[in-house]
Order: sequence, then C-alpha cells, then structure tokens
Amino acid sequence: MSKNNGKSTTLESEAKTKNGVKRMVFSLVAIGVEVVFIFFLLTKLQNHAAWIEIVLHLLVLLLVLGIYAMDMTSSMKMPWIILILTVPVLGTVLYLLVGLNGGTHKMRKRYEDLDRRLLPLLSGKDGETSRLLGETDPAAAGISFYLRTNSGYPVWQNTDVVYYDDAAKGLEAQLADLDKAEKFIFMEYHAIEDKTSWKRIEDVLVRKVAQGVEVRVFYDDMGSIGFITTDFVKKLEGLGIACRVFNPFLPFLNLFLNNRDHRKITVVDGKVGYTGGYNLADEYFNLTHPYGQWKDTGIRLEGDAVQSLTVTFLEMWNAGRNKIDGREDADFGKYLPHYEYRAVQNGFIQPYADSPMDDKRVGEDVYISMAEKAERYCYFVTPYLIVTDEMTHALTLAAKRGVDVRIVTPGIPDKKMVYSVTRSFYPALVKHGVRIYEWTPGFCHCKMSVADDKMATCGTINLDYRSLYHHFENGCWMYDSAIAASIRDDFYTLFDESCEVTEKYREGKNSFMKISQLFLRLFAELL
Repeated sequence: MSKNNGKSTTLESEAKTKNGVKRMVFSLVAIGVEVVFIFFLLTKLQNHAAWIEIVLHLLVLLLVLGIYAMDMTSSMKMPWIILILTVPVLGTVLYLLVGLNGGTHKMRKRYEDLDRRLLPLLSGKDGETSRLLGETDPAAAGISFYLRTNSGYPVWQNTDVVYYDDAAKGLEAQLADLDKAEKFIFMEYHAIEDKTSWKRIEDVLVRKVAQGVEVRVFYDDMGSIGFITTDFVKKLEGLGIACRVFNPFLPFLNLFLNNRDHRKITVVDGKVGYTGGYNLADEYFNLTHPYGQWKDTGIRLEGDAVQSLTVTFLEMWNAGRNKIDGREDADFGKYLPHYEYRAVQNGFIQPYADSPMDDKRVGEDVYISMAEKAERYCYFVTPYLIVTDEMTHALTLAAKRGVDVRIVTPGIPDKKMVYSVTRSFYPALVKHGVRIYEWTPGFCHCKMSVADDKMATCGTINLDYRSLYHHFENGCWMYDSAIAASIRDDFYTLFDESCEVTEKYREGKNSFMKISQLFLRLFAELL
C-alpha cells in the first residue's frame, strides 16, 4: 500500500491508475494529432482537402466494416464503431492500441506451440471420469465437455478441495504447505507487494532454496508496477529464486500491452495447489484497510487435479521467458509426478485457463453455462460488473425461468469510474428479475459462482470485459456437494452483510443511466 496526500490506495488501483494515466496521455496525444491534422487540412492543403477527406473516410469505412464482420459480441464491436465514426483519428489509434486483442502473431504462435506440447500431458483418466460425470449429471457434464474441448483442460476426481472464505486463512495454509515443499514451488500472481505478507512468503522460499528446492516466481509487470521494480527480480535471483516478469511495460512500443497476466496460482511439488481471487499484497489479507474490510476467497487442491494448475503455470513461465534467461523447460513431465493419493471427497473438479490468444471466451462461457443450467438458484460475486449482451441475456433469461439469480458487488469501490459503470448495468438486470446486492463492509474482490448446491466456480475471472476478453485468467469449475455447499453458505453470509439494491434500480431515477455512464460504457474496455 502507498500514501498519496494522506490517503491510502490499493495495490491494483494504483497500478491501474498508472495504466489509466498512460492511456489518457496517449488519448490526449491522439486528440492532438487529430486537431493538428484538421488544422493542416484547413490551412496547408486546401486544394487537396476534399481528396484527403475522401481517402480518410474510405479507410475508416473499411475499418468499421472489418470490425462489424468480426466474430465477437456486438457489445464489444459497437462502442468501437461509434467511436471511430465520431472521431476517426482518435478512435482508430485507440482501437489499434487496445481493440486489437491477442498480441502479435508471434505471441499467438508461441502459446499455441506450448499448449500443443503441454495439454496432452493431462490426458490421464479423462475419458472414464467424463463418462462417470455424464452418468451422474448430464447438465454438469455438458459444461465439463465444453471446458475439455475449448480450453484443453480435463475433469478430474481423486482431488480434495478446501474452500477459504477469507484470504488470510488461505495464506496461512499456503505458508504451511510451502514449508513442506521437497522438490519445487511455482508461484504466479498478477500483483506482488514487497511488504509484510510477501516477506513471510519470501522467508519460507529462501529456506526451501537452501534445502535444494527449486523455486520460481512469476508476476505481471503492470499489476505490480509502482510497488516492485526490476530490483525485486535481482533480489530474488540473488536469493536463489528464479523470477520472471510477464510482459514488461514499454510505453508506445508494446503491442501486447492490453493483455495482462491476471492469474493467481501456487503449486507445491505438483501435489498441492492454490488459486482464488487474492494477490500477494497486505490489503488482501486485511493488514491494511484502504476501503474498509477486504473480502477475498480461495481454494486449496490436493490430488490429481493439481496437474492442471502446474501446466497453466508452465505455459506462462515458458511463454514469458526473458532475454537474460531465455531457456525453456526441456522436460515438462518431471513437474507432473504421479504419486499415490487417496482423496476423501468424491466430487469432480476441472481447473482451467482462459487466454486472449485463442479467441475463445472460456471464462464468460462458463458463467453463462452456470446460469443456463441452473434450475433453482445461481449466485455470482464480482468486484466489477461490466457484462456483454450475451451475459445479460443469460442471467435475465434464467431469472425469467424462475431461477433465483443474485449478484454481489462491492459496497465501497476501489475505482469510482468503474463503479459507476458497474451500477449502470443494474437496471437492465433487475428489470427482468435478477437481484443485486452491494457488500457494505468494504471492497469485495472475490470471483465465484454457485448453482443448485451442486456446481461452483472459484478463480480469478471477474464479470467484466478485461477479465473476460483481454486478460490471461484461470478458474476452477467444481461439481462437488461439499464444496458447493461451503461456497453457498458463504454467499448467504454475503447476502446478510450486504444491502440489496434491487428495488432502488428497478424504478425511479436510478433505473435510468446518466449521460456520464452512457459515455463511460463506450470506453468500458479501457477501464
């Protein structure tokens, strides 16, 4: 956490504020270019202005037609089309910087090559497990089949899952498991703050390195910008900890800028794994309170399904290799050990990864499927609610079918503009029966869903454009009565601690969007 004029700010909010400032500067430059261009047309090229204007409009028209023909939701296409037609130069520049999602051809090929080698290592007993799930619940098996065929990650059994309703509980369990490591430790996080919580982790990692354990740390540069510098990498390397940075920030030079690593993964010896919503910063564990109480959650896996988390880490580690240490793992198999473990639970679990490199909206499709398959209830919690028409339709259609659909968002925002956009989506949802709650104790950062006491998800994927369309994410889909019940019970606690705002946005002035909200929704992808 840092101080600014006496006020505390969060790790992610400062990072994204810096990111937002950069984009704002870039936007201002683009506006300046357009003003200069128009001035140039009016003063220096009067004799050719008509022809230049015709050429410009033809190029803009071709770009707009190209966007319109793209295989993407209209919620993503229309804002760009409106912006480009309204301010051609600014709109085109922003689209080239932000709208062209998925990085370069070279980056896409790198991920495809890695996935082609890594994902087949997860075959296991996938066919038998899928068949058993199909016999148990065909509706759930449909979601599992989608994940297998579109993300490449199989469904597993023989895995125990523990749910943590508080990130601090997850951290304590994580520290205990890290201390038991014998072969390797992998840690991948969107944001790391080199303060109290990380110091506790670092002490364990240093001790394990001294015992001969291989330790790797991987973090996103934008997520941690302003909080740790390249000196952090040098420090860890000096301690014997291998460290790599995802997509180092290079203003105006990095076409991959818009795609960040938002994943949160810890793997110990390929036997135990952790994931969830929390980063490795003090505010996530309520050591600091910039926005009231911080609510975050996570899960611990032990058993066969940990292999999927390991593969997810290895994908990013090897895709993000740096110039100093450009080596790629020669033997992935040694990090996927087979060992005897007899799980206590009998459920199914399917860890999966979502990537902007493959043009598949896995995270969004899983959430949509949860709503579509629900029969009695379906609950969601997200720090940001900026959804597509398709997601809105799925949620409202479920409510129209009589399903109890509820969404929990924060009561105290970390970013006021995003919060305003989040609230702008309430009226269209509550109008058709979706219930909205705002968690009053503070900022609710967890990302989960649960349906019918049977299916649940927990991971890093927010219900917003950035998570669903631009970031590298990961999650776990679970079909397990015990885990689903634990997550459901935590939702009941959230409801009790929240203020339901459904009626407030169903009618009256709150049911209409303000002009500022309409404008901000055009730029939702930038927030």
